[in-house]
Amino acid sequence: MRLTIMFISAVWALTLSMTTSAHRAWLEPSATVLSGEDALVTVDAAISNTLFHPDHVAMPVDGIKVTAPDGTNVGMINAVKGRYRSVFDVPLAQQGTYKIASGSGGLRAFWRDEAGNRKMWPGRGQQANEADFASAVPANATDLTVSRGWRRVETFVTVGAPTKEVLQPVNQGLELVPLTHPNDLYATETATFKLLIDGEPAKGAEVEVVPGGMRYRDSQQVITLTSNSQGEISITWPHAGMYFLEASYQDNNVARPATVRTGSYSATFEVLPL
Repeated sequence: MRLTIMFISAVWALTLSMTTSAHRAWLEPSATVLSGEDALVTVDAAISNTLFHPDHVAMPVDGIKVTAPDGTNVGMINAVKGRYRSVFDVPLAQQGTYKIASGSGGLRAFWRDEAGNRKMWPGRGQQANEADFASAVPANATDLTVSRGWRRVETFVTVGAPTKEVLQPVNQGLELVPLTHPNDLYATETATFKLLIDGEPAKGAEVEVVPGGMRYRDSQQVITLTSNSQGEISITWPHAGMYFLEASYQDNNVARPATVRTGSYSATFEVLPL
């Protein structure tokens, strides 16, 4: 878990984790189910202490990608980055399901220098050039940890009838494959999702599901799950509203120079009343 948290910190240049840290990265659409020929959705993007309440720092919009039902990229409009959140609009010209996502990853190294100071490569907010690894990371570094991982933040929006093209995995890092469509979720019903790590079932992935509105209650009301041997989890939604799902995975099934493989995934889902 700590290795996963370090990886996420390097990618986002912030401390992101599950409930052990207050900061979570999220994408919240103004609606997830729409109709009509000229539909448009507004999306908030932030990293915050309280879910869906921007109170820490805005998420950069340059790393966010919108994929249309036919697999083409959709350009966001009216994008603005404030101090606590970014906001942008997405025109939804096609009928079907869209994916709005941010993802990054690669090789990361952490160690201590001779003075005991914590070092890492690449630096915060930078992308690794793996050809530089041997010259950038001391071979005899103290407390050296080298990880290869991927971080994803997603949400889904459907205009008209749901479609499945954008739900197909790319078989890189930790991914969620919805066996229940992510825009067909209803209170008191059970949804099933499958987690993959590099295209294989992510057995034993740790998952937390938190309902929105936590600013207005004393308890986070966290639903804690562990994926089964097929990488599957089932969630019975207690009530309607926005929900945040976060999953974490780690193993040592990775090629050198990495010694650990990590994956982190999070998504926002809207659960509708029956």
